[in-house]
Amino acid sequence: MDLKLNNIYRIFRARLAGISISKGVQLERNVMFHLHSPFFEKPSAGKIQLMDEVKISTGTVIHSYGGAVNLGKETFIGPYVVIYGHGNVDIGKYCLISMHTCIVSSNHTIPGKDRLIKNEPDLALPVTIHDDVWIGANCTILGGVNIGKGAVIGAGSIVNIDIPEYAVAVGNPVRIIRYRD
Repeated sequence: MDLKLNNIYRIFRARLAGISISKGVQLERNVMFHLHSPFFEKPSAGKIQLMDEVKISTGTVIHSYGGAVNLGKETFIGPYVVIYGHGNVDIGKYCLISMHTCIVSSNHTIPGKDRLIKNEPDLALPVTIHDDVWIGANCTILGGVNIGKGAVIGAGSIVNIDIPEYAVAVGNPVRIIRYRD
């Protein structure tokens, strides 16, 4: 099968699974979508929405876990990116999310030592990535973070704070080193 037919087939399968896909979306091989959480007894239906011209590369995993994941127009998701949408993830238009990045929109609560961590509920923490953001390779974006329009996140960074518009931020933990001119 040629590349165009493969893409049509992948889009067809994703739509059958309940994924909302607009025109011009490209899905490379081995992209995985999941709307429900395998961890809850009563799974709630999640939502994944891909706007016009989104491109998702090989090996990407997008789990809404009952929450919502929205990818804006002409956003590119690199190979082997993982997005967990339990607390909702909104990614704006014209974004570049580089390979091996992980976006997590929840966290575990930390109980006292008399209770098991695994038995505690998740804490939903939305992630918002505004338009024209570039996230370098192998970054981790933690729950509750807001990344402003036009920001750049350097490769390997762990983002645990809000990043203002047009900031260039790097490191573990992330820190702002300058602003785009």
